[in-house]
Amino acid sequence: MTRSPAAAVLAAVVVTVLAWASAFIGIRAVGEDLSPGALALGRLLVGTAVLALLSLRRGWVAPTRREWGLLVLCGVAWFGVYNVALNAAERHLDAGTTAMLVNTGPILIAVLAGLVLGEGFPGRLVAGLTVAFAGVLLIGVAGRDGGTDLLGVVLCLLAAVTYAVGVVAQKPVLRRLPPLQVTVTACAVGAACCLPWSGALAAELAVAPASSVLGTVYLGVVPTALAFSTWAYALARVPAGRLGVTTYLVPPLVVLLSWLLLDEVPPALAVAGGAVCLAGVALARSRGRARPPATPAPSGAAAAAPVQGHAASGRAVGGTGVLPQR
Repeated sequence: MTRSPAAAVLAAVVVTVLAWASAFIGIRAVGEDLSPGALALGRLLVGTAVLALLSLRRGWVAPTRREWGLLVLCGVAWFGVYNVALNAAERHLDAGTTAMLVNTGPILIAVLAGLVLGEGFPGRLVAGLTVAFAGVLLIGVAGRDGGTDLLGVVLCLLAAVTYAVGVVAQKPVLRRLPPLQVTVTACAVGAACCLPWSGALAAELAVAPASSVLGTVYLGVVPTALAFSTWAYALARVPAGRLGVTTYLVPPLVVLLSWLLLDEVPPALAVAGGAVCLAGVALARSRGRARPPATPAPSGAAAAAPVQGHAASGRAVGGTGVLPQR
């Protein structure tokens, strides 16, 4: 915290964590009136517009052909498929269980980094992956009506996988391109992927209550655009490893908020499974003297946040330079 008063950094961290936690609640609430694809499109359109406004005064670096390919992959996987899968998952699982499952993303990022980027498979990563998988199994058997809850678990894992694919795809791009440019471009690509739901979005918004319309705008502005900005502010002033630990607060906050606002609580076995999942993630992230990761776990967003300049682009699980997921 060398460049800013501690209170300002703390405020940025609090805003970020609360924004990402609120995304799971917002998706759960708005999902009653908007279908998964329509909600994803609405959120991404709003997020793209706000991020574009934030980037107006910043320079544009022309991507190479390879960088365009990686940006498209990141946008399709992380912002497009991720958001649709997450929205669909919350139709089958409560918000707290969904948040705990999606927080397995950092392990999957490390696995992909080992496979694609040649960063290896440390023993703690393998052990953490095993522990997290056991937690997923516990959550899978926690549902009262098996098949429906199992589908929700599968959708959450799909969201976590596509988040990981997007993160690994954007690492090479962040070495040269400005983080905000990468984020707004990927968000726009994700919105383009969801355009087939434009008719559904228009029809559903026409009959949706004002609360759901405002909820969609909120998801695009707060967990997507605002949280990216506050995360970047904090990351510029706090070591990435220390800041990454704060994302462990998201699942318990989601459980608390869903209890207070939605009157829903995950089954006890699901809570236990979520705790096991987070323990597995913590084990996989503990890398001794190696550089600590800055991998947040993916808001309902797409969720994802710009890192501190180009120099910070390599800080993440396995060095993957992670932008946050919400």
